[in-house]
Amino acid sequence: MDATINNHTTVTHVTITSDQAGQRIDNFLMTHLKGVPKSYIYRILRKGEVRVNKGRIKQTYRIQEEDIIRIPPVRLEVRQTKTPHERMLSTLASHIVYEDEALLVINKPSGMAVHGGSGIDNGVIEGLRALFPHYSYLELVHRLDRDTSGCLMIAKKRSMLRRIHALLRTPQGMKKKYCALIKGQWHKGLSHINLPLEKNVVKSGERMVRVSEQGKPALSYVQLAQQYKEAAFVNISIATGRTHQIRVHTSHSGHPIAGDPKYGDDEFNQQLKKEYAFKRLFLHAKKLEFHLPDIDYHLKVEAPLPDELTALLQKLER
Repeated sequence: MDATINNHTTVTHVTITSDQAGQRIDNFLMTHLKGVPKSYIYRILRKGEVRVNKGRIKQTYRIQEEDIIRIPPVRLEVRQTKTPHERMLSTLASHIVYEDEALLVINKPSGMAVHGGSGIDNGVIEGLRALFPHYSYLELVHRLDRDTSGCLMIAKKRSMLRRIHALLRTPQGMKKKYCALIKGQWHKGLSHINLPLEKNVVKSGERMVRVSEQGKPALSYVQLAQQYKEAAFVNISIATGRTHQIRVHTSHSGHPIAGDPKYGDDEFNQQLKKEYAFKRLFLHAKKLEFHLPDIDYHLKVEAPLPDELTALLQKLER
Protein backbone atom coordinates (compact mmCIF):
# COMPACT_ATOMS: atom_id res chain seq x y z
CA MET A 1 0.00 0.00 0.00
CA ASP A 2 1.45 3.35 -1.00
CA ALA A 3 2.29 5.99 1.58
CA THR A 4 1.32 9.63 1.34
CA ILE A 5 2.61 12.69 3.11
CA ASN A 6 0.10 14.55 5.26
CA ASN A 7 1.43 18.09 4.99
CA HIS A 8 0.66 21.05 7.22
CA THR A 9 3.97 22.75 6.51
CA THR A 10 3.15 26.17 7.94
CA VAL A 11 1.49 27.49 11.07
CA THR A 12 -2.27 27.66 10.50
CA HIS A 13 -4.99 29.50 12.40
CA VAL A 14 -8.53 28.13 12.57
CA THR A 15 -11.53 30.11 13.82
CA ILE A 16 -14.07 27.89 15.57
CA THR A 17 -17.65 27.93 14.30
CA SER A 18 -20.77 27.41 16.42
CA ASP A 19 -21.11 23.88 15.05
CA GLN A 20 -17.56 22.99 16.15
CA ALA A 21 -17.87 24.52 19.62
CA GLY A 22 -18.12 22.33 22.70
CA GLN A 23 -15.72 19.54 21.75
CA ARG A 24 -12.39 18.94 23.46
CA ILE A 25 -9.33 20.40 21.79
CA ASP A 26 -7.69 16.98 21.41
CA ASN A 27 -10.77 15.57 19.64
CA PHE A 28 -10.92 18.63 17.38
CA LEU A 29 -7.28 18.18 16.39
CA MET A 30 -7.74 14.48 15.65
CA THR A 31 -10.52 15.37 13.23
CA HIS A 32 -8.69 18.37 11.74
CA LEU A 33 -5.36 16.55 11.37
CA LYS A 34 -6.59 13.34 9.76
CA GLY A 35 -4.06 10.52 9.97
CA VAL A 36 -1.86 12.17 12.60
CA PRO A 37 -1.23 9.76 15.52
CA LYS A 38 -2.81 10.57 18.87
CA SER A 39 0.61 10.51 20.53
CA TYR A 40 1.80 13.31 18.23
CA ILE A 41 -1.30 15.42 18.94
CA TYR A 42 -0.88 15.06 22.70
CA ARG A 43 2.82 15.92 22.36
CA ILE A 44 2.17 19.25 20.58
CA LEU A 45 -0.52 20.04 23.16
CA ARG A 46 1.80 19.21 26.05
CA LYS A 47 4.63 21.32 24.57
CA GLY A 48 2.32 24.29 24.11
CA GLU A 49 2.67 24.35 20.34
CA VAL A 50 -1.11 24.48 20.02
CA ARG A 51 -2.48 27.79 21.28
CA VAL A 52 -6.04 29.04 21.79
CA ASN A 53 -6.43 32.82 21.57
CA LYS A 54 -2.62 33.01 21.90
CA GLY A 55 -2.62 31.13 25.22
CA ARG A 56 -1.63 27.61 26.26
CA ILE A 57 -4.40 25.15 27.07
CA LYS A 58 -4.78 21.62 28.45
CA GLN A 59 -5.93 18.71 26.33
CA THR A 60 -9.26 18.76 28.19
CA TYR A 61 -10.07 22.33 27.10
CA ARG A 62 -13.41 22.61 25.30
CA ILE A 63 -13.24 24.95 22.35
CA GLN A 64 -15.69 27.85 22.10
CA GLU A 65 -17.23 29.68 19.19
CA GLU A 66 -14.84 32.26 17.69
CA ASP A 67 -11.81 30.74 19.46
CA ILE A 68 -8.73 31.11 17.27
CA ILE A 69 -6.68 27.89 17.27
CA ARG A 70 -2.98 28.05 16.36
CA ILE A 71 -1.83 24.76 14.84
CA PRO A 72 1.93 24.21 14.34
CA PRO A 73 3.48 22.76 11.17
CA VAL A 74 2.95 19.01 10.84
CA ARG A 75 4.73 16.77 8.35
CA LEU A 76 4.11 13.09 8.85
CA GLU A 77 4.04 10.03 6.68
CA VAL A 78 0.73 8.24 6.98
CA ARG A 79 -0.64 5.13 5.33
CA GLN A 80 -3.01 5.72 2.48
CA THR A 81 -6.33 4.01 3.10
CA LYS A 82 -7.96 1.82 0.47
CA THR A 83 -11.08 3.13 -1.20
CA PRO A 84 -14.16 1.21 0.00
CA HIS A 85 -15.24 -1.29 -2.64
CA GLU A 86 -18.50 -0.91 -4.54
CA ARG A 87 -20.11 -3.91 -2.84
CA MET A 88 -19.67 -2.28 0.56
CA LEU A 89 -21.08 1.03 -0.68
CA SER A 90 -24.07 -0.72 -2.23
CA THR A 91 -24.71 -2.61 1.03
CA LEU A 92 -24.58 0.59 3.09
CA ALA A 93 -26.92 2.41 0.70
CA SER A 94 -29.48 -0.40 0.92
CA HIS A 95 -29.27 -0.53 4.74
CA ILE A 96 -30.20 3.09 5.48
CA VAL A 97 -33.38 3.03 7.57
CA TYR A 98 -33.69 6.75 8.37
CA GLU A 99 -32.20 10.06 7.28
CA ASP A 100 -32.91 13.76 7.78
CA GLU A 101 -30.79 16.92 7.60
CA ALA A 102 -29.00 16.18 10.89
CA LEU A 103 -28.94 12.41 11.39
CA LEU A 104 -28.59 9.17 9.50
CA VAL A 105 -29.41 5.68 10.84
CA ILE A 106 -28.37 2.42 9.19
CA ASN A 107 -29.19 -1.19 9.90
CA LYS A 108 -25.54 -2.21 10.27
CA PRO A 109 -24.80 -5.65 8.86
CA SER A 110 -23.11 -8.22 11.09
CA GLY A 111 -19.40 -8.54 10.32
CA MET A 112 -18.94 -4.90 9.32
CA ALA A 113 -16.83 -2.77 11.67
CA VAL A 114 -18.06 0.72 12.50
CA HIS A 115 -14.65 2.22 11.60
CA GLY A 116 -11.32 1.17 10.13
CA GLY A 117 -8.25 0.21 12.15
CA SER A 118 -6.53 -2.88 13.58
CA GLY A 119 -6.14 -4.48 10.17
CA ILE A 120 -9.48 -3.23 8.84
CA ASP A 121 -9.14 -0.80 5.93
CA ASN A 122 -12.66 0.60 6.04
CA GLY A 123 -15.67 0.50 8.30
CA VAL A 124 -19.15 2.00 8.21
CA ILE A 125 -18.02 5.61 8.69
CA GLU A 126 -15.35 5.45 5.94
CA GLY A 127 -17.87 3.79 3.63
CA LEU A 128 -20.52 6.42 4.24
CA ARG A 129 -18.03 9.24 3.65
CA ALA A 130 -17.16 7.64 0.31
CA LEU A 131 -20.83 7.09 -0.49
CA PHE A 132 -21.75 10.70 0.33
CA PRO A 133 -18.67 12.81 -0.49
CA HIS A 134 -20.83 15.96 -0.68
CA TYR A 135 -21.73 15.71 3.02
CA SER A 136 -19.45 18.10 4.89
CA TYR A 137 -19.79 16.28 8.23
CA LEU A 138 -20.32 12.62 9.11
CA GLU A 139 -19.36 11.21 12.52
CA LEU A 140 -20.34 8.12 14.49
CA VAL A 141 -22.71 8.93 17.35
CA HIS A 142 -22.08 5.60 19.11
CA ARG A 143 -20.70 2.16 18.31
CA LEU A 144 -21.80 -1.42 17.83
CA ASP A 145 -19.60 -4.51 18.05
CA ARG A 146 -18.46 -5.71 14.64
CA ASP A 147 -20.56 -8.89 14.90
CA THR A 148 -23.70 -7.10 16.14
CA SER A 149 -26.25 -5.95 13.58
CA GLY A 150 -28.85 -3.20 13.88
CA CYS A 151 -29.43 0.49 14.49
CA LEU A 152 -26.33 2.65 14.22
CA MET A 153 -26.54 6.47 14.29
CA ILE A 154 -24.30 8.80 12.31
CA ALA A 155 -24.49 12.57 12.87
CA LYS A 156 -24.56 14.90 9.86
CA LYS A 157 -24.11 17.95 12.06
CA ARG A 158 -21.78 18.59 14.98
CA SER A 159 -24.65 20.20 16.91
CA MET A 160 -26.68 16.96 16.68
CA LEU A 161 -23.68 14.92 17.83
CA ARG A 162 -23.30 17.16 20.91
CA ARG A 163 -26.99 16.95 21.76
CA ILE A 164 -27.16 13.16 21.54
CA HIS A 165 -23.91 12.70 23.48
CA ALA A 166 -25.36 14.89 26.26
CA LEU A 167 -28.52 12.79 26.16
CA LEU A 168 -26.55 9.56 26.44
CA ARG A 169 -24.95 10.83 29.65
CA THR A 170 -28.36 11.16 31.35
CA PRO A 171 -30.23 8.22 32.94
CA GLN A 172 -32.91 6.90 30.58
CA GLY A 173 -31.99 9.61 28.07
CA MET A 174 -32.26 7.17 25.19
CA LYS A 175 -34.23 3.95 24.82
CA LYS A 176 -32.12 1.22 23.24
CA LYS A 177 -33.71 -2.16 22.58
CA TYR A 178 -31.95 -5.30 21.39
CA CYS A 179 -33.00 -8.86 20.68
CA ALA A 180 -30.90 -11.99 21.10
CA LEU A 181 -31.04 -15.76 21.04
CA ILE A 182 -29.57 -17.18 24.24
CA LYS A 183 -28.80 -20.68 25.39
CA GLY A 184 -31.20 -22.57 27.64
CA GLN A 185 -34.47 -21.84 29.42
CA TRP A 186 -35.01 -18.21 30.41
CA HIS A 187 -36.87 -17.93 33.69
CA LYS A 188 -39.41 -15.11 33.53
CA GLY A 189 -38.60 -14.11 37.10
CA LEU A 190 -35.06 -13.09 36.11
CA SER A 191 -36.03 -9.80 34.46
CA HIS A 192 -32.87 -7.81 35.00
CA ILE A 193 -29.12 -8.27 35.31
CA ASN A 194 -27.32 -5.73 37.48
CA LEU A 195 -23.61 -6.54 37.46
CA PRO A 196 -20.61 -4.14 37.28
CA LEU A 197 -18.28 -4.62 34.32
CA GLU A 198 -14.54 -4.07 33.96
CA LYS A 199 -12.54 -3.89 30.71
CA ASN A 200 -9.28 -5.81 30.45
CA VAL A 201 -6.66 -6.42 27.77
CA VAL A 202 -5.21 -9.94 27.73
CA LYS A 203 -1.66 -10.84 26.64
CA SER A 204 -2.67 -11.25 23.00
CA GLY A 205 -3.91 -7.66 22.98
CA GLU A 206 -7.53 -8.73 22.73
CA ARG A 207 -10.04 -6.65 24.69
CA MET A 208 -12.14 -8.64 27.17
CA VAL A 209 -14.80 -7.56 29.64
CA ARG A 210 -15.61 -9.33 32.89
CA VAL A 211 -17.94 -8.97 35.86
CA SER A 212 -15.99 -7.30 38.67
CA GLU A 213 -16.75 -5.35 41.82
CA GLN A 214 -14.10 -2.87 40.65
CA GLY A 215 -15.96 -2.33 37.38
CA LYS A 216 -18.49 0.29 36.29
CA PRO A 217 -22.23 -0.14 37.03
CA ALA A 218 -24.13 -1.94 34.27
CA LEU A 219 -27.84 -2.76 34.13
CA SER A 220 -29.70 -4.83 31.52
CA TYR A 221 -33.41 -5.71 31.39
CA VAL A 222 -34.34 -9.03 29.79
CA GLN A 223 -37.81 -10.10 28.64
CA LEU A 224 -38.69 -13.48 27.18
CA ALA A 225 -40.23 -13.26 23.70
CA GLN A 226 -40.24 -16.96 22.71
CA GLN A 227 -38.99 -20.07 24.44
CA TYR A 228 -37.59 -22.86 22.30
CA LYS A 229 -36.50 -26.35 23.35
CA GLU A 230 -32.82 -25.47 23.85
CA ALA A 231 -32.74 -21.69 23.47
CA ALA A 232 -34.71 -18.54 24.23
CA PHE A 233 -35.42 -15.51 22.03
CA VAL A 234 -35.34 -12.45 24.29
CA ASN A 235 -35.74 -8.69 24.11
CA ILE A 236 -33.14 -6.68 26.01
CA SER A 237 -33.13 -3.04 27.09
CA ILE A 238 -30.01 -1.45 28.53
CA ALA A 239 -29.88 1.33 31.10
CA THR A 240 -26.09 1.67 30.61
CA GLY A 241 -23.95 1.30 27.51
CA ARG A 242 -20.85 -0.58 28.64
CA THR A 243 -18.57 -2.38 26.20
CA HIS A 244 -19.88 -5.91 25.47
CA GLN A 245 -22.50 -5.38 28.20
CA ILE A 246 -25.26 -7.67 26.90
CA ARG A 247 -22.84 -10.40 25.84
CA VAL A 248 -21.11 -10.52 29.24
CA HIS A 249 -24.30 -10.14 31.29
CA THR A 250 -26.08 -13.03 29.56
CA SER A 251 -22.99 -15.26 29.57
CA HIS A 252 -22.32 -14.65 33.28
CA SER A 253 -25.95 -15.52 34.00
CA GLY A 254 -25.51 -18.91 32.31
CA HIS A 255 -27.26 -17.96 29.07
CA PRO A 256 -24.59 -17.02 26.49
CA ILE A 257 -25.68 -15.56 23.17
CA ALA A 258 -25.83 -17.89 20.17
CA GLY A 259 -22.80 -17.59 17.91
CA ASP A 260 -20.72 -15.52 20.33
CA PRO A 261 -17.06 -16.49 19.70
CA LYS A 262 -15.73 -14.52 22.67
CA TYR A 263 -18.12 -15.06 25.58
CA GLY A 264 -20.27 -17.86 24.19
CA ASP A 265 -20.58 -21.63 24.63
CA ASP A 266 -18.49 -23.49 22.03
CA GLU A 267 -20.63 -26.64 22.14
CA PHE A 268 -23.86 -24.63 21.69
CA ASN A 269 -22.32 -22.65 18.83
CA GLN A 270 -21.07 -25.79 17.07
CA GLN A 271 -24.50 -27.38 17.39
CA LEU A 272 -26.15 -24.38 15.70
CA LYS A 273 -23.50 -24.41 12.99
CA LYS A 274 -23.88 -28.13 12.32
CA GLU A 275 -27.69 -28.32 12.42
CA TYR A 276 -28.63 -24.95 10.92
CA ALA A 277 -25.43 -23.62 9.24
CA PHE A 278 -25.66 -20.64 11.60
CA LYS A 279 -22.33 -18.81 11.89
CA ARG A 280 -22.90 -15.29 13.29
CA LEU A 281 -23.61 -13.61 16.61
CA PHE A 282 -27.35 -13.54 17.27
CA LEU A 283 -27.49 -10.03 18.73
CA HIS A 284 -29.43 -7.27 16.97
CA ALA A 285 -29.93 -3.62 17.95
CA LYS A 286 -33.52 -3.42 16.84
CA LYS A 287 -34.87 -0.09 18.10
CA LEU A 288 -33.80 3.43 19.11
CA GLU A 289 -36.01 6.15 20.55
CA PHE A 290 -35.19 9.56 22.00
CA HIS A 291 -36.50 13.12 22.31
CA LEU A 292 -34.63 16.44 22.19
CA PRO A 293 -37.10 18.97 23.65
CA ASP A 294 -34.94 22.05 22.99
CA ILE A 295 -35.32 21.58 19.23
CA ASP A 296 -38.58 19.58 19.36
CA TYR A 297 -36.87 16.56 17.76
CA HIS A 298 -38.28 13.08 18.33
CA LEU A 299 -36.93 9.93 16.72
CA LYS A 300 -38.22 6.39 16.88
CA VAL A 301 -36.57 4.02 14.43
CA GLU A 302 -36.49 0.25 14.07
CA ALA A 303 -34.10 -1.97 12.11
CA PRO A 304 -35.71 -5.12 10.68
CA LEU A 305 -34.32 -8.46 11.84
CA PRO A 306 -31.82 -9.75 9.24
CA ASP A 307 -33.00 -12.66 7.10
CA GLU A 308 -30.49 -15.14 8.54
CA LEU A 309 -31.76 -14.50 12.09
CA THR A 310 -35.41 -14.83 11.08
CA ALA A 311 -34.61 -18.05 9.22
CA LEU A 312 -32.98 -19.60 12.30
CA LEU A 313 -35.96 -18.78 14.52
CA GLN A 314 -38.27 -20.45 12.02
CA LYS A 315 -36.20 -23.65 12.13
CA LEU A 316 -35.81 -23.98 15.91
CA GLU A 317 -37.87 -26.59 17.75
CA ARG A 318 -40.29 -25.26 20.37
